[in-house]
Amino acid sequence: MNSKPPVCAAPVSFALPAASNTYDYVQLTDAEQAPTPLAEEVALAIAFNGLNQAVMLVSPTDLEDFVVGFSVGSGLVSTPSEIYDMKFSGKGAALYADLEISSRAFWNLKNQRRQLAGTSGCGLCGVEALEQALPELDVLPGAPLPPAHWLDGLRQRLDEFQPLGRHCGAVHAAVFMDSQGRLLLGREDIGRHNALDKLIGALLRQRIDLAGGLAIVTSRCSLELIQKVLRAGIQTLVSLSAPTGLALQWARRHNLNLIHLPKHSAPRVFSPAPEI
Repeated sequence: MNSKPPVCAAPVSFALPAASNTYDYVQLTDAEQAPTPLAEEVALAIAFNGLNQAVMLVSPTDLEDFVVGFSVGSGLVSTPSEIYDMKFSGKGAALYADLEISSRAFWNLKNQRRQLAGTSGCGLCGVEALEQALPELDVLPGAPLPPAHWLDGLRQRLDEFQPLGRHCGAVHAAVFMDSQGRLLLGREDIGRHNALDKLIGALLRQRIDLAGGLAIVTSRCSLELIQKVLRAGIQTLVSLSAPTGLALQWARRHNLNLIHLPKHSAPRVFSPAPEI
């Protein structure tokens, strides 16, 4: 077992591409040229103990947070303490993240890969693949619903945590509200899963207390987002878009508070199930 202390807070030691760049365009009805900023994305290859695991398209910001959040939120490690080292390399739109993880986590990772071997192109064929997509996760102890006034004007207040979104659009955001109802931390990315991974990674790396707090996502709420907050131990999830039926079922089954915040009506509590 590797006894080195975790150093997953190590900074990125190479120059990252810009999160946005300016491009020219012309109006369909007018040939006059004009510039506009657009969000950038890069391909990030992630390897664990030298074993290639995934290639993700991400916004080139907060990559340390993303890698930690992705590792925990995807169940590849249980806690950031199982990440002993994290190194970044590459240039332009092709970047690499090489992680050194504990022997226990690496054994579990290899076991998962053996179970998934031989599946066809759909990526979810076979009993083992479905077990990976619908894993057994711990049921949360349950937490009170947040006071309704915490969500007053929330859509407008989230703008403060979306500088890239305000600048060029095309990105999602995930924001954490603490146990006092204060918006504390936010992360952005072209991918809705990535934004939540970055937020979870930032919370874990900064050792922010999750008790009584809630995560807010600006995207639609699907099953994968539910699984990520369950693994992180966040007990309330607020989504600005409606959840899918399967996401709702999982939230109720695992004692996760799930709230949808429509644009023009009051917050809707989907989980816990309303009493009839």
